Amino acid sequence: MYTVGIITSSDKGYAGEREDKSGAVIKEIIEQKGFKVEKYVILPDDQNMLSEEMVHMCDELKVNLILTTGGTGFSMRDVTPEATKAILDREALGICEAIRYYSLQITKRAMLSRAVSGIRKQTLIVNLPGSPKACQEALDFVLDEIIHGIQILLGEAKECARK
Repeated sequence: MYTVGIITSSDKGYAGEREDKSGAVIKEIIEQKGFKVEKYVILPDDQNMLSEEMVHMCDELKVNLILTTGGTGFSMRDVTPEATKAILDREALGICEAIRYYSLQITKRAMLSRAVSGIRKQTLIVNLPGSPKACQEALDFVLDEIIHGIQILLGEAKECARK
């Protein structure tokens, strides 16, 4: 069983002014896929707080996957990509590129996403969109490949033919 940390980036969610529906959707989907949620937190749109929590989840909790939601748009407070990039050892840009490509088939506004993905130590980190519907669509599209990526990262992947 792989472990996951979920981080919702939302000033209003952190202040208790808005229900975190996106984080809840992520939690439901990944638990159905057999992941164990090690930690689920709502933080304000604050780069340092987001980076510190990611480092904690990677280095202390040693989760296999961190999924973030929110903070990837054009608002001046949207800093999740910068918080993520600041703590990565290596980028894994194909994941967010695939999500954007898929999402563009649904809405042209997907081109406005600044989401990133990458690796810190033995943890894969993926920025997801801020809406519950977009989170579900993105995870439905990439989650099986993310699981394979975690297997590769941990040295557990079996040789297999390309799909």
